[in-house]
Amino acid sequence: MCSITTGFVYAASLMGVTGVASVSAAAPLLVERTRPSAGVPIAVGLGVSTAAQAHDIAAYADGVIVGSAFVRLLLDAASASEGVAAVGRLAADLARGVRRT
Repeated sequence: MCSITTGFVYAASLMGVTGVASVSAAAPLLVERTRPSAGVPIAVGLGVSTAAQAHDIAAYADGVIVGSAFVRLLLDAASASEGVAAVGRLAADLARGVRRT
């Protein structure tokens, strides 16, 4: 599969529905096992919603995937503009987490 992949490999940090659980402790091993045959960057997702999680994932993966946390903010917001602002704040917080050394 990796031999025909372009772009990146999405390494799901756990099996299940996106956004309903936290990142698995097995994710680093999954990336380690996938990297030799990937040939493209490996991004980890499923359950990522905090800067601390983004920081931890960035230590072993090439990318961090966030989806459900953004959707949740949009759905829970009182208005579209408040939702967009909340997404912007979370995105900035996640970026700080990834860049933290």
